[in-house]
Amino acid sequence: MANVLVIAEVKEGKLKKVTLELLSKGQELASKAGGALEAVVLGSGVEALAGEMAQYGAAKVYVADDAALAAFNGEAYANVLVKLIEASKPGIVLVGASINGKDLAPRISAKIGAGLASDCTDLDVADGKLVVKRPIFAGKAFSKITFKSDIQIASVRPNVNPLAAPNAGASPVVEKIDAAAGDVKAKILETHKSAAGKIELTEAEIIVSGGRGMKGPENYKLIEDMAAVLGAAVGASRAAVDAGWRPHGDQVGQTGKTVNPNLYVACGISGAIQHLAGMSSSKCIVAINKDAEAPIFKVADYGIVGDLFTVVPLMTDELKKLLA
Repeated sequence: MANVLVIAEVKEGKLKKVTLELLSKGQELASKAGGALEAVVLGSGVEALAGEMAQYGAAKVYVADDAALAAFNGEAYANVLVKLIEASKPGIVLVGASINGKDLAPRISAKIGAGLASDCTDLDVADGKLVVKRPIFAGKAFSKITFKSDIQIASVRPNVNPLAAPNAGASPVVEKIDAAAGDVKAKILETHKSAAGKIELTEAEIIVSGGRGMKGPENYKLIEDMAAVLGAAVGASRAAVDAGWRPHGDQVGQTGKTVNPNLYVACGISGAIQHLAGMSSSKCIVAINKDAEAPIFKVADYGIVGDLFTVVPLMTDELKKLLA
């Protein structure tokens, strides 16, 4: 019998979508493990979020509410969470494989001596133990991992687990926990935010990306127009970022962001293995490239061999008509 604990991630006072995905999957895992689904949220003024987590299955929500936790600090958050985990002893701990989650999970793992599997794409329970699948060798293969430790920690990619239907009438047991972070060496001095309203790449359901074939930053207007029609995020290959055409925050790939959208449209991207490592797990890939031998076509579900400067505007116009 093992409880499942989901560590919530909050951005600008709202739960990130990956948290709701983990709660949805956590219901299934808790049922198989014979335990309960619980969640924990840290921050300032976050107690009201407990109700939303209950709608997605959390029977109990731990709340660490303190002004000192308003901004994410991996060291401070880990200190608070370790005290909770050592006291409540969940069998499984889940956290999103976001920038924050990738910082937080190893800290917790090291402090409590628990096994950690990172960047997981599938979760299951067999014989009461967590079993996970994660990509290896830049996405060319997958490994299946089981744990030896009593507490099992997994960071999970956004967009790999579907959302359960929320239960609007659910209400959790809320327990306030010690929010004292102790002696923290690192402090947040300043935060630089991206443009307001910009869709986060790692959580986007649709991404339109451009590569070296865009020929210059001025041509990304074509990509942005298509993305606006689809309600998509805009991405870029490393070649485009290195050329200074797009900011590093837009980079998809091994040295950028790993994404898993429902639809990935690659425009003028050849498909180097470093780029494929960051997007090959997308549920549907559409590639537009004038080179019929481009490696991107090997992973694409749909391929268009043609000049993107002709194809993309035509697609955008047709998408406008279709979505109207």
